[in-house]
Amino acid sequence: MILPNPEQLLPEMAAALAQHLSERDIQQPRFIGIRTGGVWVAQALLEARGQHEPLGILDVSFYRDDFIQKGLHPQVQPSELPFEIEGQHLVVVDDVLMTGRTIRAALNELFDYGRPASVTLVCLLDLNARELPIRPDVVGATLSLAPEQRIKLLGPAPLALEPQLLEAHPS
Repeated sequence: MILPNPEQLLPEMAAALAQHLSERDIQQPRFIGIRTGGVWVAQALLEARGQHEPLGILDVSFYRDDFIQKGLHPQVQPSELPFEIEGQHLVVVDDVLMTGRTIRAALNELFDYGRPASVTLVCLLDLNARELPIRPDVVGATLSLAPEQRIKLLGPAPLALEPQLLEAHPS
C-alpha cells in the first residue's frame, strides 16, 4: 500500500480550507485539534496559513460511545479550549476519519461548552469506512482499506503515515 505524504497534502488542504472559509465569509475561525494526530495536523495547517492564534485541543475519550467496551485509555488528558465556543466559527481537525464516531464525540463535547456559529471538519485522511453520516469539508486524501488494515499518523514533525494491521484474535 502506497500512502500519501502528509507534508505534501497540507498545502493543498490549507488552500482548500481558505477557499471553504472564504465562500462562507468566515473571517476569524477558531481551530481545534482532536488529540493527538488532529492537534498535529491543526498546528501544521495554522503554520501553512501563517496564523499564530491559540489552538484548542479536544480529548474526546469520555465522549466516545465505545467507552464502556474499551475503558479509559491510560493517557487521557483534559481538553483545552482557550476561547469561547458560543457563537464562534470552529474548524475541527482530525488526522484520520474512519467510522465517524470520534467526530460525533467531538461535537458532543463542543456543544457542552456552547453553541458554535458553525463547525468545519478538516481531516488529513478519509478511510471511507463510515458508520455515521459524517463527512469532512476539507480532506487531504481518501483511501479504502481492507478490514484488517489501519493507518497511524506519526509526528508531530515531520508528519508521516504508517500502515498497520489489526492483530488476529483466536476463535
